[in-house]
Amino acid sequence: MLDGVSLDQLRTFVAAAEEGNFSAAGRRLRRAQSVVSQTLANLERQIGVKLFDRSGRVPTLTDKGHALLAGARAVAKEVDLFKARAKGISGELETELSLVVDSMFPVAVLASAVCAFQLQFPSIPLRLHVEMWEGVADPVLDRRCTIGILGSLSPPPPQFSTERLLTVSGINVVSPRHPLATQRAPIPTAALAEHIHLMHVDSSGVWRTARLGLLTQRIWRLCDLAAMHQFLRTGVGFGMMPLHMVQADLTSGALVKIRVEDDPQEGPAITMSAAYLTNKPPGRAGRWFIDRLKEEAAPSVYKAAAVSAGPNQSDSARERQSRAPASNGGVIARSRAGSLPLWARRPRAP
Repeated sequence: MLDGVSLDQLRTFVAAAEEGNFSAAGRRLRRAQSVVSQTLANLERQIGVKLFDRSGRVPTLTDKGHALLAGARAVAKEVDLFKARAKGISGELETELSLVVDSMFPVAVLASAVCAFQLQFPSIPLRLHVEMWEGVADPVLDRRCTIGILGSLSPPPPQFSTERLLTVSGINVVSPRHPLATQRAPIPTAALAEHIHLMHVDSSGVWRTARLGLLTQRIWRLCDLAAMHQFLRTGVGFGMMPLHMVQADLTSGALVKIRVEDDPQEGPAITMSAAYLTNKPPGRAGRWFIDRLKEEAAPSVYKAAAVSAGPNQSDSARERQSRAPASNGGVIARSRAGSLPLWARRPRAP
């Protein structure tokens, strides 16, 4: 009977264990709850082991189920890796490449990679979606996008393989006209209570603002990073922005850096990674694009920007931005929030 155990049964077992119930496992696997339940019942009958205790309202893993879960995960992952290697060896080329990118990812890196991609694969259209935080994972999970560029504020789904690209530094800023702009020492959290805290949030509602900490009860949640940037410049409140987006404002004095008590000196660091489904890796064009992003992210200009808010952009940074395509050509850029952030609009030289 053990020879009849299928990969589908093991994947269903892993999904049910990780999701915590059969309904959620069904949504993840795109099948009815009854199918999940029947698949698991067949698996239990074949191996002679009760994997789930169904006596309660929600099925729970038995001790024996816990003991077998790691092995099931390992088998499924090995098969996924085997398929990925086979796909890479076959040199399969996509007919279209769909990407979803976190709105905090540096535009200069993305634009340079896109420009190079158009030259390398002129016949392959590139479809670009702009999301934020955990909203980046959804289009990859439901297979609308092959590759997601996501941040490290939340752990990636277990179905993902990830490859590190770069680190984005966050910085709290205000307008020079804002009362907090005169504070040179680290600002106590209590002193922030009377001011508006602008927060960049996920429009899907999945992201939880508590993960970054609530510095005040007067919170304005904005789904558009460009709108938040403009609000900060006009003195509406204070908030955290990616350093590369406000570097010019800090240099010109349009925005001022503030330090909140207990914040690290350099501000929060967010690791950006390329992510894709382990069992559906990118083809040759997608693999090329990820490798190109790594090349574009490698120069030290972005590492330097992560620890300094004062100096002007380096010559290499300006050179990279000047190489951005004058028009977006075949790239279709979309944002669920309705309007694209400034960086996601048609790239242009500064």
